[in-house]
Amino acid sequence: MQRNYNFAFLDEGSKREIRRAILKAVAIPGYQVPFASREMPIGRGWGTGGLQVTLSCIGPDDVLKVIDQGSDASVNAVSIRSLVHETTGVETTTSTADATLIQSRHRIPELPLRRDQLMVLQVPMPEPLRTYEARESVTRRLHAEAEYTGAYLELFEQIVRYGSTITGADHPVMVQDRYVMAPSPIPRFDNPKLDDAENLFLFGAGREKKIYAVPPHTKVESLAFDDHPFVREDFEDKRCCICGATGVYMTQTIDPATGKKAWQCSDTDYCSERLEEGESDE
Repeated sequence: MQRNYNFAFLDEGSKREIRRAILKAVAIPGYQVPFASREMPIGRGWGTGGLQVTLSCIGPDDVLKVIDQGSDASVNAVSIRSLVHETTGVETTTSTADATLIQSRHRIPELPLRRDQLMVLQVPMPEPLRTYEARESVTRRLHAEAEYTGAYLELFEQIVRYGSTITGADHPVMVQDRYVMAPSPIPRFDNPKLDDAENLFLFGAGREKKIYAVPPHTKVESLAFDDHPFVREDFEDKRCCICGATGVYMTQTIDPATGKKAWQCSDTDYCSERLEEGESDE
């Protein structure tokens, strides 16, 4: 059976509507712009928002990279990459340096991105105030009034109870001294990469029907207190068991040779590039 799709799956009217939402999001950094999220051939909660943003922005000359928690080979990454490639015919890659459009779930690549690269992040829960206020009408008013006492109170309660903040991922950020934003469930280690970056970051939440953005060279600060500054995960004393890298975000694994705990780079492309450079140096 032959299937004929519109370029990038979505109809042109849908893509224009999504691009208009993106333009508004870029004009107001950190502000959540509602959009008419479409039904996609993947389940809600599996990247439909990021996928719609990608399909609305991608062009025939783009080179696409899709990652899931740093890996190009996970089921989510492979499925989305295959869908976009099948409906556009664009070139795909696993190399961060070669990509012009990168869609990601839960990670920002270790390699600093360039101004000609677009980063799309999948977002399951775009509202950073939802944990203490369930009503959308109230959270919108709180954003309008820049009333973020509750967000700071949550962090304060964590410090009182545990001695430090315990947000392992999705630590809220203040964008351009105006809007508190959920940076997608990226680890705290990646939050500083949003600040004054060269590239444009777009965030898509399909289930919640929201799009927001961090334009290039935008001020992004993780919420913290003067006496309890923001601290990201520390891997300084860890070394990747595959490429030997230090100072990057790592995941714990088991060394198959020894059966002992080991650490390896979360970003598989960064790890493989280091291995190739090491082999060429030798």
